[in-house]
This record gives sequence, C-alpha cells and structure tokens, in this order.
Amino acid sequence: MAFTGRMRYVEGSVTTSPKRISKIGLGTWQFGSGQWGYGSRYADTDAALIVRRALELGITLFDSAEVYGLGRSERILGAALAAVPGALDRAYVATKLLPVVPVGPVVEQRAVASAHRLGVRHLDLYQVHQPNPAIRDRWTMRGMTALRSVGLVGDVGVSNYSLARWQEADAALGAPVLSNQVEYSLARPRHGAALLDFAARESRIVIAWSPLAQGLLAGRYDVTTRPSGRVRAANTLFGTENLARATPLLDVLREVAAAHGASPAQIALAWTIRHPQVVAIPGASGVDQVESNAAAADIDLAADEYAALSAAADRFTPVAGPRALAALAVERLRR
Repeated sequence: MAFTGRMRYVEGSVTTSPKRISKIGLGTWQFGSGQWGYGSRYADTDAALIVRRALELGITLFDSAEVYGLGRSERILGAALAAVPGALDRAYVATKLLPVVPVGPVVEQRAVASAHRLGVRHLDLYQVHQPNPAIRDRWTMRGMTALRSVGLVGDVGVSNYSLARWQEADAALGAPVLSNQVEYSLARPRHGAALLDFAARESRIVIAWSPLAQGLLAGRYDVTTRPSGRVRAANTLFGTENLARATPLLDVLREVAAAHGASPAQIALAWTIRHPQVVAIPGASGVDQVESNAAAADIDLAADEYAALSAAADRFTPVAGPRALAALAVERLRR
C-alpha cells in the first residue's frame, strides 16, 4: 500500500510544543550503529535520505538517544535535519538520557551534550531512557526542571517505566511527564494495558518502540527463513519455537493485510496506533521502508479486524526467560 498523503497526528495531549506529533515517527537506533549490519553507506548517505523523505511524508517525530551509536545517531540525525530547509520548525526532536547517576547536574550536562550533537538549541522531548533502581526520580526531575526553566527542554518523558514509576516521575516533576516509551506491539500487547488507560485519562502519550517486533510482524521470517544481523540474532522471538508459535498471529496479519491491499507490517503499525494516545517509532532501512511505514497512518482498521488481531496477539505466548535464551544459544551454535 502506497502513501496517499494522510499522515495523522496526536490530538489532545498535554505537550507544551506548538508542533504536531505524528502518529508514525522515525526511530533512529540504526543511525550510526554497527549492530544492524547496514554498512557505512547507511550512515553516510541513506540516513539523510530517509529523514528528508520522512519530513516530506508528514512525519514530525524523530527519536534518538545518546547511547545509540555512542552519540553518532544524534549527530547523523542532526545533520540530516539541518540539510532540509525549515525542518526544525516542523520536526519534534526527541532524545534520551542514559540514566547513569541521573542527578540534577548530570541530567543538565547530558542534555547540553545531546543538544550539541543534534545541532539544536531546544530539545522538544527529553526522556529518561530507563528507570534507575537506585536513584529515585525526585533527583532526576530536578535536572529536568532546571532544563525547562532555561528553555533547553520542552516536554519531559520517560522510557520503559511502569505505571507507578511514571506517576512517581509526574509527582517529582510537579508537571505532566508527557510520554512513556515502551515496547508495545502485536507481539507484546500486554506491556501497555495499564499505561494506555493512564495516557487516555491524563492526555499523555505512549511511544511504542519496536512496534514491528524487530521485523517479526513484517512476516518475512519463519522457521525456515532466519534473520541476519546481531540484534535480531540475539532476540528470543526469532528462536525456532517462538517463530512457530507466531505463525497463527502472522496468518491473521496476512489476512487483514490482503483485505486492505497492504503489507503485514503496515497492518501491525495500524493496530499499534489505533489507540488515540499511541504513536509508533519504527526504524527504516531505506526510503522505501519509511514510505511504507508512513502509509500505515492511512489505514483504518474495522472493529472486527482490530478485535481479530488483538485476539491473535493475546493467544501468542512466546517462550521467554532462561529457557528461551538457552535454546537460542544452542540454535546459533548449530548454524
């Protein structure tokens, strides 16, 4: 299914920004990272083309982190945005703090460093990448408050937080923590239920990372076709048993996709963003993929289609934990 020009945007959130936040964003973990095996051309050429095309398609949400490529993702994204006239007037730029000793002065210093790498004077969304189990959010949010007071940061977000910890961060900031970035997809539907209820009630945003489960939901992989690359090779979803267990879910995805003239990946994204407070940040290996991702915003799933997909997702119970890791290690040794 090709993009027809109808990008959708979040409505009714408590963002402080005048910029629109697109329901389909662009995740940039791959920018500057060697883990995906895309090669140097991706960082040197393809990433800039992807960002330019994303802006043309109405994508405004661009998500990075200081840990991605050890800062290279931010630099590549910043250079790509700078090359497009007027891009920063539209782009809602988000990045994340690696929470090692995330006390006020450290948070402030890391935000300045991220802004410098991105080439911006204002971070639209600054997120805590992981909850720190030893340092509570009251210490971290002191830094966020200072950053907001000087105008370096607009919205504050968190990532991989439980509902209780998100609410704790809210109280510590003394203002709404706009977003929580969590793993949420048809392959991981149970991760978001309580968060979605809170987001709907309080006009917040859930940012879905890995909305395609690293490509599992694109329908390209099965027990006979394995992914390459270190990231997917280490993901237990791509073990033999889990690939077999995913077959019924993928069958439903393909059935709904056929009805819409779309791909399974597009349907998986459409399911993810059907909730009004959810946005998705899939990555893109090339311009064609960012075009495909954007087109998912134009798909309206019928109630029965959404219910069928949700039911199939609920029935998908992947093997996890030590057992899955051990099985994956054995499989990798045999290949």
